[in-house]
Amino acid sequence: MTQTPTTTDTGPAPKAPDLSADVSALPGPLGLVDLAIAKVESVFLALGVLLMALNTVANVVSRYILGDSIYFSEELNQILIILITFAGISYAARHGRHIRMSAIYDQLPPPARKWLMVVIALVTAAFMFGLCYFAFTYLQAQMSRGRVLPALQIPVWWTIVWLPLGFFMTGVQYLLTAIKNIIEPDIYLSTSTLEGYGSDEIEV
Repeated sequence: MTQTPTTTDTGPAPKAPDLSADVSALPGPLGLVDLAIAKVESVFLALGVLLMALNTVANVVSRYILGDSIYFSEELNQILIILITFAGISYAARHGRHIRMSAIYDQLPPPARKWLMVVIALVTAAFMFGLCYFAFTYLQAQMSRGRVLPALQIPVWWTIVWLPLGFFMTGVQYLLTAIKNIIEPDIYLSTSTLEGYGSDEIEV
């Protein structure tokens, strides 16, 4: 008599939550803050990239058809690059896309990695808020000087207003990441991204 080996059906492997722009991985008021920042990031990034593309194409068309470039095109692209860069650092923090030096971190056991991630997120948030403060003081200094751009004739401080805002949103993202790691059993690189090199990796 042969015996059929028995297997235990444990169901599908757990995966990270599938989050859209309208769903936050954080509960209550923290989730509302998370969603608000996500909306600001998406609007700034989409608007910045779209305007830069249109401005660049229009400038090329003007140069080759009309024989002259759009006089404010370069200045406008400089403003948009600053906007995209500092909205992008918050977006990268939200999705855990920043470069990590993890040679020592990867060798630690899960409990140690979890609390080290909390410390990393809190320290990074503190640095981002510090940079936000210095960027804001720099912005105030530029506002007091009253300088304007030569082509667009708009105040210079308009071009750097995104610096303190980008640093602030990034700091909030890292602060929320620390909270997420404290309240959840898994290790998170951001509020929506589990630790690991695979998209479906989870560790408890």
